[in-house]
Amino acid sequence: MTMITEGLNYLDLENQMLPRFTIDEYAAKMGDDDEVVTVTFTVKSELAANDLVSWFERGYNFVLDASISEGELEPGKHLVFVEMDRRSWSGKAIFSLIKDLQTLTGIAPKDWTMEIDGDEFPCEENLLSDKMILNPGKYRDEVEEVETDVDVELNEYRLRAGLEHQSTKLENKDTYIKDIQAAAGI
Repeated sequence: MTMITEGLNYLDLENQMLPRFTIDEYAAKMGDDDEVVTVTFTVKSELAANDLVSWFERGYNFVLDASISEGELEPGKHLVFVEMDRRSWSGKAIFSLIKDLQTLTGIAPKDWTMEIDGDEFPCEENLLSDKMILNPGKYRDEVEEVETDVDVELNEYRLRAGLEHQSTKLENKDTYIKDIQAAAGI
């Protein structure tokens, strides 16, 4: 008699995952990037990636969505995306995923590497919380700041090309604030 089991068992994903993950490298599907954290894992086979997606979605109430990349990253490598709300507890939740993955992969949390904003760090719960942007408002502020720097650089190119200068988001904020101050008589 053949027994059919559903789900993953102990060490079913041994040698199937790279011990590295990224945070916010890819845009969120389930909402705006300021509200949703995207964690990305690399898996060595499509079957293992699909099993992992199912495991994330069934096993964690804080996971909004898990999905597999449409194509291969490179031959035999697929990305698995996990999305969750961007909240103060997100770093702790991600670390719990990594700890739980040890039962499937045999990879201890200390052996994982995480990449945040292009920088690599050892996987430690306190580092996750320190290096991640956990607050949606702070995320918006930092993204706008980066976009403003890009706008300034683009305006330099426009000036060199003889094109019209376009106002940046920061300049728009300053004008808006000045208008409010003028209306208030400040």
